[in-house]
Amino acid sequence: MNKRSGMETKQHILAAARQAFIEQGYAQASMRAIAREAGTSVGGLYLHFKNKEELYETLQREWMDQLNRATLAALRDCRDPGEAIASFIAASIEFAGKHREMIHLMGRELGMSFSGALVQGYLRERRRLIADIIDKGIAAGTFRSCDSAEAARIIFNVLRGFIFSMVVDAEALFSPEGCIDLILNGLVRREI
Repeated sequence: MNKRSGMETKQHILAAARQAFIEQGYAQASMRAIAREAGTSVGGLYLHFKNKEELYETLQREWMDQLNRATLAALRDCRDPGEAIASFIAASIEFAGKHREMIHLMGRELGMSFSGALVQGYLRERRRLIADIIDKGIAAGTFRSCDSAEAARIIFNVLRGFIFSMVVDAEALFSPEGCIDLILNGLVRREI
């Protein structure tokens, strides 16, 4: 097998696995059915992935890497910390809207112990990115002084709740602009 056809086979396997996991869930998806859908043998599948856990984690990493790239691209030209928070939120919601099936799958399978450390590390990185933006905003005098790690957890969990609501409870949705306004401006009226 040459390198090019090996990469194509791997991509076919990932596409078949993504569909199987979305439609059937992790537990019900079988390596045999994934191989058949990918147009390869079970042995060929195991040349690329040692087991179903590795296959699932590869899909998770692929999705998380895509979201990170989309977020960093949205933040690239932001100079104002408020604009950066707004861009982080907007990019996350836009990406989630395009990948609802993966959100549904990851939400449904969140309790799987083998991928817990991977997902938890990723979530920590995302919160750290928000906290860094907040720290820069505090240093610049744009944001009031606060515990940036705590503020990042709040912002991240509001955003996470919104994203999971996109899949399970469409009535709970609110506008990204409303979310951004509330996070950046709060509810309390300030006297000028």
